Amino acid sequence: MKTLFTILMIVSFFVAGKTYGQQFVYTPINPAFGGNPYNYSWMLSSAQAQNDLKQTTSSAYSPTTTDPLKNFAASLNSQILSELSRQIVAKQFGENALAAGTYVLGDYQINIANQTDGLNITILDNKSGSQTTVSVPYF
Repeated sequence: MKTLFTILMIVSFFVAGKTYGQQFVYTPINPAFGGNPYNYSWMLSSAQAQNDLKQTTSSAYSPTTTDPLKNFAASLNSQILSELSRQIVAKQFGENALAAGTYVLGDYQINIANQTDGLNITILDNKSGSQTTVSVPYF
C-alpha cells in the first residue's frame, strides 16, 4: 500500500507540473463600441439580410411623389387646418370669435358647437368615415 501511494505521488508530481494563468480580455465585435473597424461591412450586410421591413414612401409630402396637385392639396389642407386651430385657440383665449357651424375642408367636415362647459369640435373624415371629437373647456 505504501508503494502504491509513493508511485501515485511521484506520478502526480510529474503530471501536475507548472500551471500558467492569463488575464481574460474582452474585445467587442461592434465597431461602434470599440471593436475592429473591419467588422463594419460584415455587420451591416448581416443586418440588412435579416431586415424584413421595406421602406415605403407613400406620403403626400414625399419628395419622390410625382403628382404636384396632390402635394398642393395636402399642403393647402394642412395650412387651413392649422389656421382653424389657431382661430379656435384665439376664440378660447382672445377677443376674436369663431362662428359656430360646419366647415368643409377637402375630405374633412368640421362641426364647431358652443356647449355650456366649452367648445365641442367634431372632425369627420369623409374619405374613411372616421370621426374625432375634441372638447375645449372654457376658462
